[in-house]
Amino acid sequence: MKATAATIAAVQRPDGGIPWETGGYLDPWNHLEAAMGLDVAGFGAEAEAAYDWLVRNQRPDGSWAARYQDDGIDLSTMDTNFTAYVAVGTRHHFLRTGDHAWLERMWPVVDRAVDAVLRRQQPSGAIPWRDDPEVRLVAGCSSIHHALTQALALASTMGLDRPQWRDAANRLRAALVGEPRLFAAKPHAMDWYYPVLGSVVTGDDASARLAAGWDRFVAPGLGVRCVHHEPWVTGGETAELALTLAARGDRARAGELLACVARLRLDDGSYWTGYQYADEEFWPDERTTWTSGAVLLATAALDGDPATCAVFGEQSHEW
Repeated sequence: MKATAATIAAVQRPDGGIPWETGGYLDPWNHLEAAMGLDVAGFGAEAEAAYDWLVRNQRPDGSWAARYQDDGIDLSTMDTNFTAYVAVGTRHHFLRTGDHAWLERMWPVVDRAVDAVLRRQQPSGAIPWRDDPEVRLVAGCSSIHHALTQALALASTMGLDRPQWRDAANRLRAALVGEPRLFAAKPHAMDWYYPVLGSVVTGDDASARLAAGWDRFVAPGLGVRCVHHEPWVTGGETAELALTLAARGDRARAGELLACVARLRLDDGSYWTGYQYADEEFWPDERTTWTSGAVLLATAALDGDPATCAVFGEQSHEW
């Protein structure tokens, strides 16, 4: 784990930002995924530097831009699930450290971010992806639902009540479960497993959902196909599914999936983004920090890390 985390730290900029790769762009969601990976590998100072970057770059309305380059904002629009994800990372780091003083500093950041996202919630309960109110994504909204569960847990830790957040989470979940027509139909694995990872569906319903899509998305011995009809498995999706399973106690299948990811590992501990198995080549030509972060989180969950299992395990719908 430490070798992989060291490759993330090597890409991290002096200001704490973690781009996809050296010289590449940064987005807040993948920045957080990499930061959590640093945390579980014992790189706590580097993880806190990543959270400091979020504090400094939060905009007055509570959001972050969708994409940043070294010299500033590259794509100024707000991506709702990117902004919400700060709640997931904040609770993960707090549970890892128990640092209440740090949480006191981060809480206003989380509070503003959640409110920024929920200002865009529609009467249906769904939340648009970016600026187009008609583009709503299953994976993105499932990630927001996950973030709301963590934001509510943080509020409880702070001794605060946020009934409007509970209502928003319930309405969002009802839209995802009961109104599929509201969301863009996509052939991606994330639309299959994210409602489980985000605790939109739980218990037997979650097991049934995973079973229904397993053969469509999982290539035996290779990993998870990013898109069901393409012969391309990706480390991020494979690790996230392993994380989903491990945090819910399905250690056997989680371990099998993580073993598949070893194909993508380089000698320095970094990971290729994906493998095109029809052509037998790694593609694209990139080694992304968020892939490494997802692998580290899945490994931590498989090892029973309490913070990772608490944050990424099944969340109660009773707040």
